[in-house]
Amino acid sequence: MYELWIVITAALMAVSCALVGSLLILRRMAMLGDAISHSVLLGIVISYLLFETLALPALLLGALLAGLVTAWLSTAISQHSIIQPDASLGLVFIWMFALALVLIALFADHIHLDHHHIVFGEMAFLPFERWQWFGYDLGPRAFWTALVLLILNLSIIVFAFDRLQLTSFAPSFAISLGISATVWHYGLVSLVSITAVAAFDLMGSILVVAFLVIPGATAYLLSQRLKAMLWIASLYAIAAVILGFGLAWWLDTALSAAMAVMSGVLLIITLGILKMRAYIQGYQVNQSKS
Repeated sequence: MYELWIVITAALMAVSCALVGSLLILRRMAMLGDAISHSVLLGIVISYLLFETLALPALLLGALLAGLVTAWLSTAISQHSIIQPDASLGLVFIWMFALALVLIALFADHIHLDHHHIVFGEMAFLPFERWQWFGYDLGPRAFWTALVLLILNLSIIVFAFDRLQLTSFAPSFAISLGISATVWHYGLVSLVSITAVAAFDLMGSILVVAFLVIPGATAYLLSQRLKAMLWIASLYAIAAVILGFGLAWWLDTALSAAMAVMSGVLLIITLGILKMRAYIQGYQVNQSKS
């Protein structure tokens, strides 16, 4: 049961990341997921310094603001200078992440923010922190956090599916219909920020970045419709969790690293299969012509 809790909780988190990550891939904003997953650390640190608490609502508020600042500041730099959008995004998130590490180092004696824990996560220990309710053991707290996060992401995507789809594929047409592409852009940024900070404690920033980008990128290769892409990305994320857990158990290595590796392996396998299929189809066409 110990191992099952880890796999289930990690799978829930992975699907949450894959859903919002797929939308980032469609909008050509994959780098934004990486940027937010690093820059929200500054929001977490500042939130603790201001409120002196590690309660999740305070951390989510700090992370949300940091994510919005990342998107706004990078856009402002690219619009008011000759710096390209990807370069401005890289400048902003690297600076914010570095500043967060400096603040952690300066206040290490007063706050309990372990940057090693934030980078790599602590999946192996999640079953030990239980949620007790009226004397009943309801399971690990991380499981319920992951479940609530998935329900939140699914609810928003289902409720706003048409608007998200329209602003992703045809933002100019959406604007002509009176739908604000800017509002939905920052709404997605907010959702990515919440997802990133909620997943940090379990998965660490490395795995959050991997699941924000790789399952969505893999699904993008296999589908031409948003619904199919979201389903495929979710299945790939779950497969990466299961295979990564098996790899970590076999090699006795870090769970987050093994799951990130397996997500990349699945992408490479998919690319190989698609290339092979294209080669076979091309060969068959040439044979039929000859």
